Amino acid sequence: MDMKKYKNDILIYITYTVLLIFALYNISHIFNFLGFVFKLFYPFILGAIIAFVINVLLNLVENKIFKRLKFYEKFKKIIRPLSIMTTLLIIIGIIGLVVILIVPQLKDTVNIFSENMPVYIETLEERLDSFGISESYISEYIEKLNTFKDEIINYVKGNSSEIFKVTIGFASNFISSIANIVIALVFAIYILASKEKLSCQVKKIIKAYSNPKFERRFLDICDLSNKTFSNFISGQCLEALIIGLLCFIGMLILGIPYSAPISVLVGFTALIPVFGAFIGTFIGAFLIFMINPIKALIFIIFIIVLQQLEGNLIYPKVVGKQVGLPSIWVMVAVTIGASINGIIGMLLSVPICSILYSILATDVNNRIKSK
Repeated sequence: MDMKKYKNDILIYITYTVLLIFALYNISHIFNFLGFVFKLFYPFILGAIIAFVINVLLNLVENKIFKRLKFYEKFKKIIRPLSIMTTLLIIIGIIGLVVILIVPQLKDTVNIFSENMPVYIETLEERLDSFGISESYISEYIEKLNTFKDEIINYVKGNSSEIFKVTIGFASNFISSIANIVIALVFAIYILASKEKLSCQVKKIIKAYSNPKFERRFLDICDLSNKTFSNFISGQCLEALIIGLLCFIGMLILGIPYSAPISVLVGFTALIPVFGAFIGTFIGAFLIFMINPIKALIFIIFIIVLQQLEGNLIYPKVVGKQVGLPSIWVMVAVTIGASINGIIGMLLSVPICSILYSILATDVNNRIKSK
């Protein structure tokens, strides 16, 4: 009996070694295949992520608003569609509010820039003259720019077929991205509309094809993931609200123009973990620079200080506490996520790291107790 077990162990180790060598030898093909599979299922993965995010607000709308109404039991079947529609309208309204606040300011800034262009040119010439740069040197530089422009035009004319191919490729990728987003949104709405039914089907599949121990473990991980993602989204929204209010108060104290729209923009972009506020800084600095360059410099310094406060104090305390992840690991997760997949990686790294942290902590505690 022991000999048979010994032979089975040897066979398992040999099989594992052969598979490992095969995987290492064909690693490029494996990665290409995984990339193809990910690209194939990308709209549905994106849709599932969107559904997870929207579900936090959907639960709030459905449980706190519609379920408290007197006619809930009578119109129970249409409450979910109404809740989804209300949730989407709230999200669209928030995005529309940001656009309404920012776009007119950008338009006014561009008009101010165009009207003051002669003054800017005159000021620039005076500054250059004060540094000993003569008018002949400026004319020579402008002539070089014109020559460079002519070279670009000649290059475009000589390589029109290649440029046409690149343009077609860009247009194709753009249309494909729009199609993926539309499919993802439709899939997300379908998940939200029948989430209880889908959950029940997944549980049945797990129960049918696994043992009770694995089933219990899998469902615990799913519950933990759902709770962590929900807490992360709510914590992220709270953190964005705090950073937007602090930005608005600081800009009012410092006398910086466009305090309301820029604060809304900074708060909105702060939904991206730790580094998000810097995305709105460039637009805000540009708006302010057209009015007062000194104030723009003050604004940039203020945002840098505010970002340090957010990254080292507000974010780890607010979001890290919500997802049960220590501050140091929040910073590590965001940094690694950004290096792997940019903004999407930053958004997903904290809840994923929190789930892994909770699973590891539970397993470690159980093993210590068993010993």
